[in-house]
Amino acid sequence: MEIVTKIAPIALALIMLGLGLGLTSEDFNRVLKNPKIFFIGILSQIVLLPIIAYLLVIIIDVPIEIAMGVMIISSAPGGVTSNVMTKFAKGDVALSISLTAISSVISIVSVPLIVFTAANLIGVSNFSENITMTGIALKMAGVVTVPVAIGMLIRKFADNLISDNIKVVERITGILFLIVFTAIWIEERNNILSYLSQAGFIVIILNVVMMIFAYYLAKFFASNIQQRRCIAIECGLQNGTLAVFVATQIFNEIIYVVPTAAYALIMYITAFIFMYIVRNSS
Repeated sequence: MEIVTKIAPIALALIMLGLGLGLTSEDFNRVLKNPKIFFIGILSQIVLLPIIAYLLVIIIDVPIEIAMGVMIISSAPGGVTSNVMTKFAKGDVALSISLTAISSVISIVSVPLIVFTAANLIGVSNFSENITMTGIALKMAGVVTVPVAIGMLIRKFADNLISDNIKVVERITGILFLIVFTAIWIEERNNILSYLSQAGFIVIILNVVMMIFAYYLAKFFASNIQQRRCIAIECGLQNGTLAVFVATQIFNEIIYVVPTAAYALIMYITAFIFMYIVRNSS
């Protein structure tokens, strides 16, 4: 897992820098203008997704390492590609950007809390040496919050340049995401099919169930169709690179990363199916 361990922190920091380059203060101020729908999105992503993931690992008989990997990916905030997917689905892109930005900042606290709580509940204790909740939070701040802040500062002082090239930034972050997961497949090519056979079923159930649940939860609270699409996609597309980073920091075995790799592959397939359905049902 040496290649992945070295690549993931660098790729994550650059991806979060790219997220920061796409943000302005308005993306945060927007939350104050429509707090109810934002709260529904954050609640779905940060609270309900891990709860549903935990219920699934209890119900479905999977190895404890796979169960822990599922909890790690469920704790991750929305990924930057969710903004692009929301646009393709004719959803509320502005809400998507706000949810991605703020959930990413909150993640430096929420992810360690969810992961270590899940480890206690599941009975996982074989952490890497000297790993603590505070230590993971600090490491995440270094590769999540700091790059986002730097990106926003660059955007503030070079707004025209960044605005004109934001699509290039989006492509680069997508390539970095692919590099991390290609490294996983190459490094563990002899074992990956075995791992995926164990993780594939539970992650596709988690992904589909959460997207449907989030969509109808948003509908219950009378949000418009664009907001419902946004929240469903935000809850279906997680920041896989961040999940890989957390898994490789806490555990030494690649099997804990496999549910993330499986989820990263499946979530795009289900997202495209979802986009096709919602675009043709409007």
